Amino acid sequence: MIEMKVMGIALDTRTGSPIVVLHDKENRRALPIWIGSAEASSIIRKIENLSVTRPMTHDLIISIIEKTGYKITKVEINDVEKDTYFATIFLEDKDGNEIEIDSRPSDAIAIAIRIDAPIYVTANVLSNGSVSTDSAKDAQEAEEFKNFVQSIKPSDFARLMKDNDHHESDQ
Repeated sequence: MIEMKVMGIALDTRTGSPIVVLHDKENRRALPIWIGSAEASSIIRKIENLSVTRPMTHDLIISIIEKTGYKITKVEINDVEKDTYFATIFLEDKDGNEIEIDSRPSDAIAIAIRIDAPIYVTANVLSNGSVSTDSAKDAQEAEEFKNFVQSIKPSDFARLMKDNDHHESDQ
């Protein structure tokens, strides 16, 4: 699981649909997720700290959860199938018992940012949907890896195998 933060809301220039963009802590990967306009509006209201006089849907959900004795511990975006993302909201009661609630990622994100709950994304989802935001760093790492692979000699493997044999016989 990779912890990610909300970078912001963008608009798909082709369709006009809102996109929530998540990024990792190092700003190396961005994950765009197409969402509905109501969820985008909710996320934007929180990002811009706009207050409303009455509880909106995501505020209401949080209030219901908390008044029933649970707290939201984290959200996970944990699967993607044919451009549809799946998420889970994790709740915990006062005894530490955890329950999982199936959710759309947009709702999970809108809830998480309101209470500063961590947003995690699985490696599978990242590999399928994220884009690089630091191509220079990616190129540098690829070059370093290429140089590392070229510097390996067959004797390095022989030494590694011999070291492993010694460690296994010690047990």
